Amino acid sequence: MAKDMTLLWGSGSPPCWRIKIVLEEKNLQGYNEKLLAFEKMEHKSQQVMDMNPRGQLPAFKHGNNILNESYAACLYLESQFKSQGTKLIPDCPAEQALMYQRMFEGNTFGQKMADVIYYNWKVPEGERHDSAVKRNREALTAEVKLWEGYLQKLSGPYLAGKSFSLADVAMHPSIAYIFRFGLSEERYPKLAAYYNSLKERPSIKATWPPTWLENSQEQDILKDI
Repeated sequence: MAKDMTLLWGSGSPPCWRIKIVLEEKNLQGYNEKLLAFEKMEHKSQQVMDMNPRGQLPAFKHGNNILNESYAACLYLESQFKSQGTKLIPDCPAEQALMYQRMFEGNTFGQKMADVIYYNWKVPEGERHDSAVKRNREALTAEVKLWEGYLQKLSGPYLAGKSFSLADVAMHPSIAYIFRFGLSEERYPKLAAYYNSLKERPSIKATWPPTWLENSQEQDILKDI
């Protein structure tokens, strides 16, 4: 069944990483995959455009079904292979509600993270303003503090109850990303503990971004957040 799947992905991209984690958790190894380099603009190649007209990664296909939004692909895989591998949506209504809430809050987290990390890349030099940089950094700081507070209330290692779920699939790659870009583990101990507690989970370890393995040096863009 995995042989009917194709994933075009980029190393370090949280959306790509989410899909790879779910494929591991659902025991769907052996799918067709191609690692593309963002710096070489390979995400704009015809192969990607044929699957994802936005020219973005991930680009995922199962049979004739194409899902290029990572959350959609993750929900689809859990739905199609519900009885296989790890159950990623809890049965308990309270845990399920919390899972969906935290999962989709990840969109806000990711956007505020991107507004800071990619500001200079997205905004032409002549249009950049110190006030916008300050506003973006303040928004990200508030978001990170919010998640630190969420994690302080947890009684276990997972975001939505006693089991690993799609909430963790959605958020762990983004949290790994902000630490990669210099967020202080000392300043945010609960986020750091969550990040480190799941780093060795087989699905996460098996899909760790290869560029991060090749170059372990972190950047310092977020050191003051």
